[in-house]
Order: sequence, then structure tokens, then C-alpha cells
Amino acid sequence: MTPLQQASVAKAQQCIQQASTFFNRPFSLPAINFTQRGKIAGTARLQGWEVRINPILLEENEYTFINEVIPHEIAHLIAFRLHGRVRPHGKEWQGIMNQVFNLPARTTHRFNIESVKGQTFPYRCKCSQHELTVRRHNRVQRKETQYLCKACQSPLKLSKRQAS
Repeated sequence: MTPLQQASVAKAQQCIQQASTFFNRPFSLPAINFTQRGKIAGTARLQGWEVRINPILLEENEYTFINEVIPHEIAHLIAFRLHGRVRPHGKEWQGIMNQVFNLPARTTHRFNIESVKGQTFPYRCKCSQHELTVRRHNRVQRKETQYLCKACQSPLKLSKRQAS
């Protein structure tokens, strides 16, 4: 385990302790895994009592990541344990972020994702240029689906320039 991964686990322990003290009830430390991929910084697996962390974004953003993402995901678990199935970023989660962790209840991260951004393919409609992910591009190529522009409602067509 890298030093940043160890610091992530320590932050999770701190958050669990804060929540246990605030709510006057014990919460167990969730499993912390460093297997999240793509542009997502982290996810909370509610039933499995697990937090998945993106190791690349962790390494690139270090302690900003640890101090924002870990409490964010732990707050999801605590909200689920206390309130059951509620809106992911609803008032219960926001209250935990604000009152327990004394953090702003931001729903998305602001990290640079260039290094984890997957390959995209250029598509055009009647009004603009679009980028489709590999998965969406492959679905179009296999004729499984057709995507429409949200603005002009015309079908997206593969552009001539190379994939990025």
C-alpha cells in the first residue's frame, strides 16, 4: 500500500470516528479499495460497506483528494446506514458533509481528468461537433443504437478526423 493509500485509509478512519461521535453510535470502517477506474474519483458501495478510490486521481491530487473525496464517500455510507435508501446527494448526505465533516457538500470533484480520460471519437450533427466514448462509438458501429444531438435533434455521424 502506498503512503497516499495509507493516508486515505487513515482519513476514512477519522471520518468514521467523527460520525460515530457525532451520532453517538458505532460505525465500522468500510473496506477501502483502490480499484475505481475512469473519471470517477470514488464510489461508495452501500450494501457492501465499501469505498472504491481511483488510484490515479489519488496520486495526481494527493491530499486535496484525500480531504474531499474520502469524506464525500464515507458520508454516503453513513447516510445509508442512518436513513436507508435516500437521494445520493440529498439533504441527509448534505447534512453529514456540513455538520459532521464541516465540509461543503459538493457533488462532483474538480480534478483534472486528462490522464484518465478515455479515447473519444469525433462525431458531427447539423449544428456542432461531439465526442463519443469508445463504448458509444462501438454501439454506433455495430448498429445497436443511434445518438441524436440534444440541441438540433439530428443524428450524430462519425467525422473524418482521427479519434483522440
